[in-house]
Amino acid sequence: MSDPVPGPTAGTFGIAEAAQLAVVTRSGFVESRHSGSAVVLSPEGETLVSLGDPAAPILPRSCLKPLQALAVLGTGVTLDAQERAMAMASHSGTAEHVRIVRRMLAGGGLDESALGCPPDWPGDSTARTALAASGAGPAPVYMNCSGKHAAMLRACVQEGWETGGYLDPGHPLQQRIRETVQRFTGERVTITAVDGCGAPVHAVSLMGLAGAVRRLRMSSPASPFPVQRQAAELVAAALGNGWIIEGPGRPNSIVIDELGVLAKLGAEGVMVMAAPDGTTVAVKILDGSARAGSVVALDLLASVGAVPLEAAASVVSRLGLEVHGGGRAVGRVSSTV
Repeated sequence: MSDPVPGPTAGTFGIAEAAQLAVVTRSGFVESRHSGSAVVLSPEGETLVSLGDPAAPILPRSCLKPLQALAVLGTGVTLDAQERAMAMASHSGTAEHVRIVRRMLAGGGLDESALGCPPDWPGDSTARTALAASGAGPAPVYMNCSGKHAAMLRACVQEGWETGGYLDPGHPLQQRIRETVQRFTGERVTITAVDGCGAPVHAVSLMGLAGAVRRLRMSSPASPFPVQRQAAELVAAALGNGWIIEGPGRPNSIVIDELGVLAKLGAEGVMVMAAPDGTTVAVKILDGSARAGSVVALDLLASVGAVPLEAAASVVSRLGLEVHGGGRAVGRVSSTV
Protein backbone atom coordinates (compact mmCIF):
# COMPACT_ATOMS: atom_id res chain seq x y z
CA MET A 1 0.00 0.00 0.00
CA SER A 2 1.39 3.40 -0.94
CA ASP A 3 1.87 6.07 1.70
CA PRO A 4 -0.75 8.83 1.19
CA VAL A 5 1.55 11.40 2.81
CA PRO A 6 4.03 12.82 0.27
CA GLY A 7 7.73 12.66 0.98
CA PRO A 8 9.84 15.80 1.39
CA THR A 9 10.42 17.87 -1.72
CA ALA A 10 11.66 21.03 -0.02
CA GLY A 11 12.60 22.15 3.46
CA THR A 12 13.92 24.76 5.80
CA PHE A 13 17.55 25.33 6.80
CA GLY A 14 19.58 22.48 8.26
CA ILE A 15 21.67 21.86 11.36
CA ALA A 16 24.83 23.16 9.71
CA GLU A 17 23.22 26.52 8.98
CA ALA A 18 21.65 26.93 12.43
CA ALA A 19 22.98 28.88 15.40
CA GLN A 20 22.60 28.00 19.06
CA LEU A 21 19.82 30.15 20.49
CA ALA A 22 19.07 28.68 23.91
CA VAL A 23 20.14 26.07 26.44
CA VAL A 24 18.31 24.09 29.09
CA THR A 25 20.23 23.68 32.34
CA ARG A 26 19.59 21.28 35.20
CA SER A 27 21.59 21.64 38.42
CA GLY A 28 24.26 23.59 36.56
CA PHE A 29 24.52 21.03 33.75
CA VAL A 30 23.55 21.95 30.16
CA GLU A 31 21.04 19.20 29.46
CA SER A 32 19.71 20.35 26.08
CA ARG A 33 20.46 22.92 23.41
CA HIS A 34 18.08 24.66 21.00
CA SER A 35 19.44 25.79 17.65
CA GLY A 36 17.71 27.81 14.98
CA SER A 37 17.68 31.09 13.13
CA ALA A 38 16.65 34.61 14.11
CA VAL A 39 16.60 38.11 12.70
CA VAL A 40 16.02 41.54 14.22
CA LEU A 41 14.93 44.46 12.03
CA SER A 42 15.10 48.12 12.98
CA PRO A 43 12.00 50.34 12.71
CA GLU A 44 13.38 51.39 9.32
CA GLY A 45 13.76 47.77 8.18
CA GLU A 46 17.54 47.49 8.54
CA THR A 47 18.97 44.19 9.76
CA LEU A 48 20.32 44.66 13.29
CA VAL A 49 20.94 41.00 14.16
CA SER A 50 21.12 37.92 11.94
CA LEU A 51 21.67 34.45 13.38
CA GLY A 52 21.66 31.16 11.51
CA ASP A 53 19.99 31.41 8.11
CA PRO A 54 17.03 33.83 8.27
CA ALA A 55 16.84 33.91 4.46
CA ALA A 56 15.82 30.24 4.33
CA PRO A 57 12.14 29.38 3.91
CA ILE A 58 10.07 28.42 6.94
CA LEU A 59 6.41 27.67 7.49
CA PRO A 60 5.24 30.53 9.76
CA ARG A 61 2.25 28.54 11.01
CA SER A 62 0.13 30.76 13.29
CA CYS A 63 2.56 33.66 12.91
CA LEU A 64 0.81 34.09 9.55
CA LYS A 65 -2.49 34.94 11.28
CA PRO A 66 -2.02 38.73 11.33
CA LEU A 67 -1.66 38.70 7.53
CA GLN A 68 -4.61 36.35 7.13
CA ALA A 69 -6.66 38.68 9.32
CA LEU A 70 -5.54 41.68 7.30
CA ALA A 71 -6.80 40.02 4.12
CA VAL A 72 -10.12 39.38 5.88
CA LEU A 73 -10.49 43.06 6.81
CA GLY A 74 -9.72 43.94 3.21
CA THR A 75 -13.07 42.49 2.19
CA GLY A 76 -14.80 45.27 4.12
CA VAL A 77 -16.22 42.98 6.79
CA THR A 78 -17.00 44.74 10.07
CA LEU A 79 -15.39 43.20 13.16
CA ASP A 80 -15.16 44.85 16.56
CA ALA A 81 -11.84 45.08 18.44
CA GLN A 82 -12.26 41.78 20.27
CA GLU A 83 -13.22 40.04 17.05
CA ARG A 84 -10.22 41.48 15.23
CA ALA A 85 -7.94 40.20 18.00
CA MET A 86 -9.65 36.81 17.84
CA ALA A 87 -8.97 36.62 14.10
CA MET A 88 -5.24 36.62 14.96
CA ALA A 89 -5.45 34.47 18.09
CA SER A 90 -4.11 31.05 18.98
CA HIS A 91 -6.52 31.01 21.87
CA SER A 92 -6.69 28.67 24.84
CA GLY A 93 -10.42 27.97 24.57
CA THR A 94 -11.69 29.73 27.68
CA ALA A 95 -15.42 30.39 27.92
CA GLU A 96 -14.81 34.02 26.90
CA HIS A 97 -12.77 32.99 23.85
CA VAL A 98 -15.52 30.64 22.72
CA ARG A 99 -18.19 33.28 23.31
CA ILE A 100 -16.41 35.69 20.95
CA VAL A 101 -15.98 33.03 18.24
CA ARG A 102 -19.68 32.19 18.41
CA ARG A 103 -20.52 35.89 18.21
CA MET A 104 -18.36 36.23 15.11
CA LEU A 105 -20.15 33.35 13.42
CA ALA A 106 -23.58 34.65 14.39
CA GLY A 107 -22.68 38.03 12.89
CA GLY A 108 -22.51 36.34 9.52
CA GLY A 109 -25.62 34.25 10.01
CA LEU A 110 -23.49 31.14 10.62
CA ASP A 111 -23.12 28.57 13.35
CA GLU A 112 -20.33 26.23 14.47
CA SER A 113 -21.10 23.70 11.75
CA ALA A 114 -19.50 26.09 9.23
CA LEU A 115 -16.07 25.87 10.90
CA GLY A 116 -13.55 23.91 8.85
CA CYS A 117 -10.97 23.47 11.61
CA PRO A 118 -10.77 20.06 13.33
CA PRO A 119 -12.41 19.34 16.69
CA ASP A 120 -10.26 19.82 19.76
CA TRP A 121 -10.35 20.19 23.53
CA PRO A 122 -9.76 23.64 25.05
CA GLY A 123 -6.11 24.31 25.83
CA ASP A 124 -7.11 25.99 29.09
CA SER A 125 -7.19 23.37 31.85
CA THR A 126 -10.18 24.88 33.67
CA ALA A 127 -12.22 25.06 30.47
CA ARG A 128 -11.18 21.53 29.50
CA THR A 129 -12.21 20.13 32.87
CA ALA A 130 -15.55 21.95 32.73
CA LEU A 131 -16.24 20.66 29.23
CA ALA A 132 -15.47 17.09 30.21
CA ALA A 133 -17.59 17.39 33.36
CA SER A 134 -20.52 18.57 31.25
CA GLY A 135 -20.41 15.36 29.29
CA ALA A 136 -19.47 17.16 26.07
CA GLY A 137 -16.32 16.52 24.07
CA PRO A 138 -13.97 18.10 21.54
CA ALA A 139 -15.45 20.47 18.97
CA PRO A 140 -14.06 22.79 16.28
CA VAL A 141 -15.03 25.92 18.25
CA TYR A 142 -12.53 24.99 20.99
CA MET A 143 -9.68 24.55 18.52
CA ASN A 144 -7.11 27.34 18.99
CA CYS A 145 -7.55 28.57 15.40
CA SER A 146 -11.35 28.80 15.48
CA GLY A 147 -11.24 32.61 15.63
CA LYS A 148 -9.23 32.77 12.43
CA HIS A 149 -11.70 30.43 10.76
CA ALA A 150 -14.69 32.43 11.98
CA ALA A 151 -13.11 35.57 10.53
CA MET A 152 -12.46 33.84 7.20
CA LEU A 153 -16.07 32.72 7.04
CA ARG A 154 -17.27 36.25 7.77
CA ALA A 155 -15.16 37.49 4.85
CA CYS A 156 -16.80 34.91 2.59
CA VAL A 157 -20.26 36.04 3.65
CA GLN A 158 -19.24 39.67 3.08
CA GLU A 159 -18.10 38.97 -0.48
CA GLY A 160 -20.78 36.43 -1.35
CA TRP A 161 -18.20 33.67 -1.74
CA GLU A 162 -18.96 30.02 -1.07
CA THR A 163 -18.28 29.10 2.57
CA GLY A 164 -18.09 25.36 1.97
CA GLY A 165 -14.68 25.38 0.31
CA TYR A 166 -13.12 28.36 2.05
CA LEU A 167 -9.94 26.43 2.92
CA ASP A 168 -9.17 25.42 -0.66
CA PRO A 169 -6.02 27.23 -1.90
CA GLY A 170 -7.93 28.18 -5.04
CA HIS A 171 -10.80 29.84 -3.15
CA PRO A 172 -11.02 33.62 -3.70
CA LEU A 173 -10.39 34.26 0.00
CA GLN A 174 -7.22 32.15 0.04
CA GLN A 175 -6.03 33.84 -3.14
CA ARG A 176 -6.49 37.22 -1.44
CA ILE A 177 -4.56 35.99 1.60
CA ARG A 178 -1.75 34.78 -0.66
CA GLU A 179 -1.58 38.20 -2.32
CA THR A 180 -1.48 39.92 1.08
CA VAL A 181 1.34 37.63 2.24
CA GLN A 182 3.34 38.42 -0.88
CA ARG A 183 2.71 42.15 -0.60
CA PHE A 184 3.73 42.48 3.05
CA THR A 185 6.66 40.03 3.04
CA GLY A 186 7.98 41.24 -0.29
CA GLU A 187 8.45 37.60 -1.32
CA ARG A 188 6.82 35.44 -3.97
CA VAL A 189 5.02 32.41 -2.54
CA THR A 190 6.28 29.21 -4.16
CA ILE A 191 5.46 26.65 -1.45
CA THR A 192 2.07 26.19 0.20
CA ALA A 193 1.35 23.51 2.80
CA VAL A 194 -1.65 22.53 4.93
CA ASP A 195 -1.58 24.02 8.43
CA GLY A 196 -2.70 22.07 11.48
CA CYS A 197 -6.11 23.76 11.32
CA GLY A 198 -6.56 22.86 7.66
CA ALA A 199 -5.90 26.32 6.20
CA PRO A 200 -3.19 26.93 3.62
CA VAL A 201 0.11 28.10 5.12
CA HIS A 202 2.67 29.76 2.84
CA ALA A 203 6.42 29.35 3.21
CA VAL A 204 8.33 32.61 3.61
CA SER A 205 11.71 33.49 5.06
CA LEU A 206 12.22 34.79 8.60
CA MET A 207 13.41 38.00 6.94
CA GLY A 208 10.14 38.28 5.04
CA LEU A 209 8.05 37.40 8.09
CA ALA A 210 9.84 39.97 10.26
CA GLY A 211 9.44 42.58 7.53
CA ALA A 212 5.71 41.92 7.28
CA VAL A 213 5.14 42.18 11.03
CA ARG A 214 7.27 45.34 11.17
CA ARG A 215 5.07 46.89 8.47
CA LEU A 216 1.98 45.97 10.45
CA ARG A 217 3.38 47.48 13.65
CA MET A 218 4.43 50.68 11.89
CA SER A 219 1.09 51.20 10.16
CA SER A 220 -0.75 54.42 10.91
CA PRO A 221 -4.48 54.74 11.60
CA ALA A 222 -4.27 58.09 9.79
CA SER A 223 -2.78 56.62 6.60
CA PRO A 224 -4.50 57.54 3.32
CA PHE A 225 -4.27 53.85 2.35
CA PRO A 226 -7.05 51.56 3.64
CA VAL A 227 -4.77 48.56 4.08
CA GLN A 228 -2.50 50.57 6.37
CA ARG A 229 -5.44 51.76 8.45
CA GLN A 230 -6.72 48.18 8.70
CA ALA A 231 -3.26 46.99 9.77
CA ALA A 232 -3.20 49.65 12.48
CA GLU A 233 -6.66 48.49 13.64
CA LEU A 234 -5.37 44.92 13.97
CA VAL A 235 -2.35 45.98 15.99
CA ALA A 236 -4.47 48.12 18.30
CA ALA A 237 -6.92 45.26 18.78
CA ALA A 238 -4.15 42.85 19.76
CA LEU A 239 -2.48 45.31 22.14
CA GLY A 240 -5.79 46.19 23.74
CA ASN A 241 -6.91 42.58 24.14
CA GLY A 242 -3.76 40.66 24.96
CA TRP A 243 -5.70 37.95 26.79
CA ILE A 244 -7.45 37.01 23.56
CA ILE A 245 -4.28 36.42 21.53
CA GLU A 246 -3.28 33.38 23.60
CA GLY A 247 -4.91 33.30 27.04
CA PRO A 248 -4.65 34.70 30.57
CA GLY A 249 -1.25 33.89 32.06
CA ARG A 250 0.15 32.57 28.78
CA PRO A 251 3.40 33.86 27.23
CA ASN A 252 2.10 35.92 24.30
CA SER A 253 -0.58 37.53 26.45
CA ILE A 254 1.91 38.37 29.22
CA VAL A 255 4.36 39.93 26.74
CA ILE A 256 1.61 42.02 25.14
CA ASP A 257 0.08 43.22 28.40
CA GLU A 258 3.31 43.88 30.31
CA LEU A 259 5.58 45.28 27.59
CA GLY A 260 3.24 46.56 24.88
CA VAL A 261 5.09 44.26 22.48
CA LEU A 262 3.05 42.68 19.71
CA ALA A 263 3.75 38.95 20.14
CA LYS A 264 2.56 35.98 18.11
CA LEU A 265 3.66 32.39 18.36
CA GLY A 266 3.50 29.76 15.66
CA ALA A 267 3.71 25.99 15.91
CA GLU A 268 7.05 24.25 15.38
CA GLY A 269 9.08 26.87 17.20
CA VAL A 270 8.21 30.07 15.33
CA MET A 271 7.86 33.39 17.16
CA VAL A 272 7.50 37.02 16.07
CA MET A 273 7.53 40.11 18.28
CA ALA A 274 7.37 43.79 17.41
CA ALA A 275 8.32 46.41 19.99
CA PRO A 276 6.48 49.73 20.40
CA ASP A 277 9.11 51.53 18.31
CA GLY A 278 8.72 49.02 15.46
CA THR A 279 11.85 46.96 16.10
CA THR A 280 10.85 43.43 15.10
CA VAL A 281 12.27 39.97 15.76
CA ALA A 282 11.44 36.65 14.13
CA VAL A 283 12.70 33.33 15.47
CA LYS A 284 12.56 29.73 14.26
CA ILE A 285 13.68 27.00 16.67
CA LEU A 286 14.88 24.24 14.37
CA ASP A 287 13.69 21.29 16.46
CA GLY A 288 10.17 22.72 16.62
CA SER A 289 10.12 23.27 20.37
CA ALA A 290 8.00 26.19 21.55
CA ARG A 291 9.64 26.62 24.95
CA ALA A 292 12.59 28.79 23.89
CA GLY A 293 10.95 31.19 21.43
CA SER A 294 9.74 33.83 23.86
CA VAL A 295 12.95 34.14 25.87
CA VAL A 296 15.11 34.27 22.73
CA ALA A 297 12.90 36.92 21.10
CA LEU A 298 12.77 39.07 24.22
CA ASP A 299 16.52 38.77 24.76
CA LEU A 300 17.14 39.93 21.21
CA LEU A 301 14.79 42.90 21.54
CA ALA A 302 16.46 43.88 24.81
CA SER A 303 19.94 43.48 23.31
CA VAL A 304 19.22 46.19 20.71
CA GLY A 305 17.51 48.47 23.23
CA ALA A 306 13.97 48.02 21.89
CA VAL A 307 12.63 46.98 25.32
CA PRO A 308 14.15 47.74 28.73
CA LEU A 309 16.41 44.94 29.94
CA GLU A 310 14.94 44.82 33.44
CA ALA A 311 11.37 44.80 32.16
CA ALA A 312 12.17 41.98 29.73
CA ALA A 313 13.84 39.99 32.51
CA SER A 314 10.81 40.48 34.74
CA VAL A 315 8.50 39.12 32.05
CA VAL A 316 10.80 36.18 31.32
CA SER A 317 10.64 35.21 34.99
CA ARG A 318 6.87 34.74 34.60
CA LEU A 319 6.92 32.55 31.49
CA GLY A 320 7.25 29.19 33.23
CA LEU A 321 10.75 28.46 31.96
CA GLU A 322 12.00 26.81 35.16
CA VAL A 323 13.27 23.23 35.07
CA HIS A 324 12.08 21.21 38.07
CA GLY A 325 13.53 18.35 40.02
CA GLY A 326 12.12 16.89 43.20
CA GLY A 327 9.35 19.45 43.21
CA ARG A 328 11.61 22.52 43.11
CA ALA A 329 13.30 24.66 40.46
CA VAL A 330 16.78 23.35 39.65
CA GLY A 331 17.41 25.02 36.30
CA ARG A 332 15.79 26.90 33.45
CA VAL A 333 15.48 27.51 29.74
CA SER A 334 17.84 30.40 28.94
CA SER A 335 18.66 32.39 25.83
CA THR A 336 22.27 32.29 24.59
CA VAL A 337 21.99 34.98 21.93
